[in-house]
Amino acid sequence: MRILLAEDDLDLGRSLQEGLTIHGYQIDWVQNGQLALTALQTPGEHFDLAILDINMPKLSGLEVLKAIRDDNNTIPVFILTAKDQIDHRVKGLDCGADDYIVKPFDLNELCARIRSIARRSAERADPILRVGDIALNPATYTIMIYDEVVVFSRREFTLLQKLMERSGTVVTRDVLSQTLYGWGDDVDSNTIEVHVHNLRKKIGDAANIRTIRGIGYVIEDKIQ
Repeated sequence: MRILLAEDDLDLGRSLQEGLTIHGYQIDWVQNGQLALTALQTPGEHFDLAILDINMPKLSGLEVLKAIRDDNNTIPVFILTAKDQIDHRVKGLDCGADDYIVKPFDLNELCARIRSIARRSAERADPILRVGDIALNPATYTIMIYDEVVVFSRREFTLLQKLMERSGTVVTRDVLSQTLYGWGDDVDSNTIEVHVHNLRKKIGDAANIRTIRGIGYVIEDKIQ
């Protein structure tokens, strides 16, 4: 999952970026509201979720939220507020925020809320992703294949999770690339193909990852 983090507090922003990366998320961090709005409005940029601090330079989190909702951008949005900003939380929810979290907060709680938002966005009740004989648990960062735990690298896990979240639907190479890599990362042209090749070797015939030439990939139930 690729997340846009908009937070002007350097210590908190750095801590969130490092902590969420450890939990398997791809984080792009900006430090003012104008940069956040530009990122969210840039054609071709794909984010799965945005975390917006309320009090930021240039544009507030609420102003960014209102602007993207006016553009009919339905990306899930979290707002970060201080304990005494009850009115901001109310305004944020009324402007279209999907959830809020109050500073200071526990990183594990934030990750749990992110997983909950992801399930609601995909209209899934089950927290476990299942395709064929693969079961992926985002909360425990584990993948079971034929009821046995199989170890995947962080990027392999993230790639498989993105495909499984959209099982039966083609996921473009651009979306997969942006899910795995952030701004400034040096990405070779065949990187996605290499990751998909490794995934196929590890999952075997538990499911089928099909190439849609020139577009992307789709994961489906195993071939009968």
